[in-house]
Amino acid sequence: MTETFEAIRFTADVVVTTTDGYVLLIERGWDPFKGQWALPGGYVDPGETSRAAAARELAEEAGVYASEAELEQVGAFDRPGRDPRGRYVSVAYHLTVLPGTAIEAGDDATRAQWWPLGDLPPLAFDHPEIIDAAVAPTR
Repeated sequence: MTETFEAIRFTADVVVTTTDGYVLLIERGWDPFKGQWALPGGYVDPGETSRAAAARELAEEAGVYASEAELEQVGAFDRPGRDPRGRYVSVAYHLTVLPGTAIEAGDDATRAQWWPLGDLPPLAFDHPEIIDAAVAPTR
């Protein structure tokens, strides 16, 4: 019997919502999905937890600084095909902030913007599912 191994990449995503019903999205500056809206997130670095990566990526891509303790885990997203680059497993986190929280695009984001949860643009990857999982209890 021949065993095959699949390379799996580990990422973290963050759903940031305001208390008045907005979600933070970034416009991707790189492929895949260059120019499309997505959640802040990215690779988990060696020796880093997914929660630490989520806090780091949020600061790097959107200028929002949160402690790891403030991030509530939403779940793991591992459906094959969720990323066109290969097999990616993402642990998603949720953070609630006050309206008017300042954001600033950075790293691989060309823009950062607050969007009403009820009127989202088309999103990259499986990010609609992640947002739904994060806010389902409050909708």
